[in-house]
Amino acid sequence: MEKIHKTDEEWRRELTPEQYRILRQKGTEPAFTGKYYDHKGRGRYLCAGCGLPLFSSKAKYDSGSGWPSFWEPIEPAHIAEALDTSHGMVRTEILCARCDSHLGHVFPDGPEPTGLRYCVNSAALTFEEDPSE
Repeated sequence: MEKIHKTDEEWRRELTPEQYRILRQKGTEPAFTGKYYDHKGRGRYLCAGCGLPLFSSKAKYDSGSGWPSFWEPIEPAHIAEALDTSHGMVRTEILCARCDSHLGHVFPDGPEPTGLRYCVNSAALTFEEDPSE
């Protein structure tokens, strides 16, 4: 997959201030406030930075965390991981593999079959409806 490289100014022009804060500055939105945390539509969740398909509604579940949660990505190669030691914690950050946008974190406390919880900021996503999903 070819990487997308943009200047900081290009990102600022293309993203809303909230998206820029989350995707480019590794921010987070408050729990239970994002537009997709309780979203029930059928389709695919795409990276808000570049449109790469990240998660299917088939893998979405209510984790009770207040953020959209998924037990697997559409394609593992679409998600990059990085060590995050901010805020006095050790976590695994998840990023879009194509544009390096911060999405959220992955935790080992999800449901079967993967046991993973991809905890994602709503502002990092857009939704594409697809009834077959």
